[in-house]
Amino acid sequence: MKASKVSAKMKVLTLLVGLMLLLSACSGGANNGPSSEPSVSADTPSAASSAEPSPSGQPVDLGGRVIKIAAWWDLKPAGETASDKARLDKIAEVEKKYNVKLEFVNVPFEEYMNKFTTTVLAGEPFADIVQMEYKSALPAILKGQLLPIGEFTTPDNNINKEGNLLTKYPAIAGGEYGFDNPVTLGLGLHYNRDIFKKLGLPDLQELYSKGEWNWDKFLEIAKQATKDTDNDGKIDVYGVSGWAPDIVRHFAIANGGIIVDETNGKEGLTDPKTIEAAEFINRLYNVEKVVRVKSGDIMNWEESNTFKDGDVAMFPAAEWQLPDLTFDAGVVPIPIGPGGSEDKTYAYTAASAKFIPKGVKDPQLVYQIYEETFDIPQIEEYPGQDYLESLYGHEEDIQMIREHIAGTGVIVLDGAYPDYPFNSYVEDIIVKNGSVTATAEKYKQQAEAAIAKLAAE
Repeated sequence: MKASKVSAKMKVLTLLVGLMLLLSACSGGANNGPSSEPSVSADTPSAASSAEPSPSGQPVDLGGRVIKIAAWWDLKPAGETASDKARLDKIAEVEKKYNVKLEFVNVPFEEYMNKFTTTVLAGEPFADIVQMEYKSALPAILKGQLLPIGEFTTPDNNINKEGNLLTKYPAIAGGEYGFDNPVTLGLGLHYNRDIFKKLGLPDLQELYSKGEWNWDKFLEIAKQATKDTDNDGKIDVYGVSGWAPDIVRHFAIANGGIIVDETNGKEGLTDPKTIEAAEFINRLYNVEKVVRVKSGDIMNWEESNTFKDGDVAMFPAAEWQLPDLTFDAGVVPIPIGPGGSEDKTYAYTAASAKFIPKGVKDPQLVYQIYEETFDIPQIEEYPGQDYLESLYGHEEDIQMIREHIAGTGVIVLDGAYPDYPFNSYVEDIIVKNGSVTATAEKYKQQAEAAIAKLAAE
């Protein structure tokens, strides 16, 4: 009796084992857990086979494929810092892991976008990952030439979790497209400490800490700094310098104004807060005459570098403009206007990030490989520490950037619209000394048409 019961149980067990094997075969091993490799988009049929992990679970062998990362400068780590050296080692490790070669492509800025457009239209992007300014990315996105982040990342990618290797950059055209490594940067109002000490002017960081840094104080100091210091009858030190269109942009943003609202398709020339900023900057140039114009042409972009001569007290500048200065420079945020707030202090006109073009083969794997090259020990105390410390000689300047400037830039995209008349608007106001309100009305229709034209292309 006992023997027959055991026999019956064995038969049942055998049937169950057979059934489990049959189900396993039919499912293709789907119960083995999620793959560590990026998922494959249905829009990329060519990636379907190569993006699958190998049966052994090992990384995909890409057969020596060259993955190109492009910019208008050399993105390859220089190897001068501990972080750079660690990343170079990681790149070599990742290349071996996937059997790929990472190539950093340096294309001159003036040739860059033409190369991008022609190769993408031909279905063969010149690089797998491209650095691109936001004002160039907007038209490309509207034409379907760049992939959204969601098409080449999975929930398991670091960018969708901690975001400490690569991070999503601000949304554009209503979606997330750009990514890059985290940084701690921001454009501020720099000042020549040597001039301030020589003229006995109050330190701007002390004014900021007291809550006294505003447009009125900025103008007061600019007037005090504009002097004939050698008594030869000519002004030899000026309060301010910069490129007029960008000065207007910065002060408009710091006043809560807009230049163009690409999300809602609205022009910003007639925005009352932008008009208020333009009137203030016009006063600096044409009434108080505190702005140094070295070239004689207010609309000359090279005026953004006039401060390097050392005869200007205050100037808006990005950190990349600072190397090799002959004077000690400090930094504070652009002064906040009557309608502004501390969370928006400057116009981020040169915003750029990494993007993946349409037509790139296996974009999920390309991204995965690139992200892994940043998985190195975090030697810096904060992102960009080495870079900032190479530019600023005072810890208080770095703290000012980290705590009060970084993250306060507003991406301004008027440059994305070929016919947007912002420079003409500024020229009519400052060069021709026209009424700001009348000038805004004069160019309103052209601004609206430029926005509509890009949207329709």
